[in-house]
Amino acid sequence: MKTVYVTGGAGYVGAVLIPKLLDKGYKVRVLDLFLFGHDVLPENPNLECIQGDMRDQDLLRQTIPGSDAVIHLACISNDPSFELNPELSKSINYDAFEPLVRISKESGVQRFIYASTSSVYGVSDAPDVTEDHPLVPLTDYNKYKGMCEPILFQYQSPDFTTVIIRPATVCGYSPRQRLDLTVNILTNLAVNNRKITIFGGSQKRPNIHVDDIAELYVDLLERPKEQIAGKTFNAAYENHTVSELGEMVRAVVSGEMPELGPIEVDTSPSNDLRSYHVSSAKIRRELGWAPKRTVEDAIRDLCAAFKAGKLPNSLTDTSYINVKTVQAAGLS
Repeated sequence: MKTVYVTGGAGYVGAVLIPKLLDKGYKVRVLDLFLFGHDVLPENPNLECIQGDMRDQDLLRQTIPGSDAVIHLACISNDPSFELNPELSKSINYDAFEPLVRISKESGVQRFIYASTSSVYGVSDAPDVTEDHPLVPLTDYNKYKGMCEPILFQYQSPDFTTVIIRPATVCGYSPRQRLDLTVNILTNLAVNNRKITIFGGSQKRPNIHVDDIAELYVDLLERPKEQIAGKTFNAAYENHTVSELGEMVRAVVSGEMPELGPIEVDTSPSNDLRSYHVSSAKIRRELGWAPKRTVEDAIRDLCAAFKAGKLPNSLTDTSYINVKTVQAAGLS
């Protein structure tokens, strides 16, 4: 694996992944709309940035050949962004998926890594939601992410290795920061309002540090294909209730930024009680892979970014919120 083609490489996870790939000596091609700007990625002679739409099949045929692997991150992510324009989101998250896979295989790509989501499981009372758990998505975003999975495996062959990762909710600092994810939202509120509002609180949410999920994608490039071909893996570190996450944020921010004084935690009722407990036993058992970082580490990294002035106007700047950025871009 010498050249890696990353769709959505200038997004929240991509902005952490790309430097890791470059540090490993890969040549990287990023296809992205660059809605969040080009400065989220480093300048590097081994990095080629292609500003374009993954729905453009002619562009894919021009730019994928010569790539050894594809890491597919690009999507309209999270439920509010999807609901903003369902047809747009379906066209990117689902309709464009099979052409991307087909063109990748036809272009000589040897490995295709698909970033799905652990939210494909919906709500579950199972004590541990494993990869065999039925997919019961509650939203169109989750539904279409899940519907892509069997399509990918139809293309699995001895010379085209396919693997699916279902990440937990990602958290922590990225050069392309998102502040519309649970841990990141709570940390932003703690630092800037000195008050955290928890809606509900009993819901369990799996999480994973952004550096860990990025390192997993790098790891999958280097695995023998026999270990991963045609397989699906959950990737989570910890399952905590939203109340527990709120208390972690309060404790870590209070320790990292004591000048803020006491941080209040307020709990309000919620009609969104989606809850699930994702098991990552399979990836640990079969690949020996486990995350290295905790949720507290993610909160500490965010505190460091706030202290360094890397997240200005974090309560008002809409570029930290995916749905607002998609809306402002006027995509169609």
